[in-house]
Amino acid sequence: QLQLVESGGGLVHTGGSLTLSCAASGFSLDTYAIAWFRQAPGKEREAVSCITSSGRTITYVDSVKGRFTISRDNAKKMVYLQMNSLKPEDTAVYSCAADRSHNALVAGLGAYWGQGTQVTVSP
Repeated sequence: QLQLVESGGGLVHTGGSLTLSCAASGFSLDTYAIAWFRQAPGKEREAVSCITSSGRTITYVDSVKGRFTISRDNAKKMVYLQMNSLKPEDTAVYSCAADRSHNALVAGLGAYWGQGTQVTVSP
């Protein structure tokens, strides 16, 4: 069974840090681009960061540049999102998604999705 499972969410104060993990099972990550998305209550889902299968190309939404870092370990079938200097506006459910097509992935059309992990940043 092909599956993505996120972990690492929680409650932190403004300025704090969290590292989210996305574990893949049932398939190899080697040929998949991976993205982290987030959705806050009442807002549309947005792509936070994306990393290509090779890891050579990484993109971030402007609001997290300089604060978030995406990385991947294909051997371990893991993708990470290091989040520093967290702000209340980062509060959302964070989900990872995977697709062989980078374009489909960033358009929110990824083939595989995790269930999400809640990140809450208190003022």
